[in-house]
This record gives sequence, structure tokens and C-alpha cells, in this order.
Amino acid sequence: MSKVAVFSAGSWGTAFSIVLADAGNDVTLWARREELAAAINDRHENPDYQPGIELPATISGTHDVEKALRGADLVVLATPSQTMRENLTQWAPYVEKDAVFVSLMKGVELGTLERMSQVIAEVTGAGPDRIAVVSGPNLSPEIARREPAASVVACEDEDVAKMIQKRIHSPAFRPYTSVDVLGCELGGAYKNVVGLAVGMAVGLGFGDNTTASVITRGLAETARLAMALGANPLTLMGLAGLGDLVATCSSPLSRNRTFGEKLGQGMTTADIYASTNQVAEGAKSCSSLLALADRTGVDAPIAQAVTAVVDGRMTAQDMMEAFIARDTKAETD
Repeated sequence: MSKVAVFSAGSWGTAFSIVLADAGNDVTLWARREELAAAINDRHENPDYQPGIELPATISGTHDVEKALRGADLVVLATPSQTMRENLTQWAPYVEKDAVFVSLMKGVELGTLERMSQVIAEVTGAGPDRIAVVSGPNLSPEIARREPAASVVACEDEDVAKMIQKRIHSPAFRPYTSVDVLGCELGGAYKNVVGLAVGMAVGLGFGDNTTASVITRGLAETARLAMALGANPLTLMGLAGLGDLVATCSSPLSRNRTFGEKLGQGMTTADIYASTNQVAEGAKSCSSLLALADRTGVDAPIAQAVTAVVDGRMTAQDMMEAFIARDTKAETD
């Protein structure tokens, strides 16, 4: 049985560990807190992030980084994107020499404007044949309950993508492959920002016409930036683009949509952070995606407005009014 190390034991890391175990892997799930690792081992459950879900016997928990990584040929990273560099710098010395990194993270690093695969390469020295990303419409509670889902494994080395595809193909999880790492990562990161905007519309009491309009223009904005940076436009029409966008914007399970709803209802960003232990990646990455769009010369009105609301410089109502007041143009411009 092949060993996989998963960092860390949050909602998505735990759900993906179930996918890996169901596909025949021996999974070590690293938890930041020793008591959570103990609960995973003693109760076969993650009571903090996936309560009520029985974990397969082939998943074990640990707080020991070296133990988690010993013998693991796949290292799955599911930490918040803005803390990943600091964490991976500490973990990298214990990673097996030829291990492949699999990023589940959906964000762009503040300051550097690097995608997560770029951060992994910079911190570890791993080449593109050792770095893959998994992205798609994968709301973690549904994955943990083994509801049918699909996703994309992207790696510049197609053979590595196919290897990972086999390792995560379980009875309820169907992976496809891609070599467009850039497109998959940008689709995954940008959909969180659009999810925030849709959530704000819902929080303000608007209906399906409004949310459908924001989703569609959000996809166009995502595609403009991704294609300007060299992504395959078909990626944005697939699971890592439209699929992930629809799931994030449509489901109350989405952290980003829920965060946006609270902003629409008048809560501040600080209030929302204080009320939950879950991370909404869009609230952290919206400013970095806006900076990336500015640097690339791409018009990004949704990212601009969402960043202003998250920063407290604009209300959600002001944002929606600003969208309508923008100069009209051809849809394909």
C-alpha cells in the first residue's frame, strides 16, 4: 500500500484523506494540535472539522511532522494559502527526496503574487514534474460523505498527472487530468472572489438573476486574466473553472459564499473572522488577485470591488450599484 502524507487536518484535508483511503492509500493526516491527532486515532473521526464522519482504518493522525512524511511518496498540502510558505519551509527538510507535492490550495500569495505551485517550487526546489494541483467542484462536507464528485489533476508532466489520477480515483471521486496548472490554479483562486460577490448579493436579498449575472461576469473576468497569463481557455470551461465556480457560488456549504452573505448583511470582515474558525480564501486572496490583474493589465472590476468591501472601503450595496453603473460595452470585450 502506498503512503500519502496530508497537511493538514482541516475540512478539506480530512475529506481528501477519505478519498485517498478509499482509493487504496495508507494516509497519515497531520494535525496542528496533538489532541486532534489523538481524536482521529482514538475515535476514527475528526470532531472539529468533519464531525459525524467515520474515517477509514487506513487513516491515522499525527502531530509529528517527521513521522507524517517518513516514507510518503505523495505529500498533499491543504493548508490556508497565505500561511503555506511559512509552514512548508518548516516541513520541507523531512520530505522524501522524490516525493510529489499535490496542492489542494486555492489562493495567490500576498506580496509575491505567486500561485501555490510556484511557492512550492521556490521553497522546496521541486521541478514541475513533482508538483501537481487538484481543483474542481469539491465542497468538503459532500466529499466526506462520499457523494459523487469529479475534479482535475493538473501537472506539467502528464505521466505524473496520470499517476496521481490513479491514486485518487475512488468509488465516489472521478479525477480527470490536465497539463494546464496555471489555468487550474487561477480558476480555483478566482472563483473564491466571485463567490464572495455572489454571497454579498444573496445577503442583500437579491435573487437568481443577480447572482447568475455576477457568476457569468466573474467567469469572464477569470478567463481574461488566466488567458492573458497563458492558460488554456478550455480549462476555464471545465471542472476547475466553471464547475468549481458554480459549486462555490451556489452552495450554502461554501465558506466564501457564506462569508460574502455576512458582508451583505452588514457584518465587517473583523466580525466574521471572530465568529468562525474556518478560512475563506477569497477574503485573503482578493487583493493579491487584483494586484496580479493590475500587473497584467487586465480589467478586474469584481476583484476590485470585493477587495474594497473586504477592506471596509465600500459597502456591499455600493458594490452592486457600482456594477450596474459601469459603462456599457459589448459582452465579448
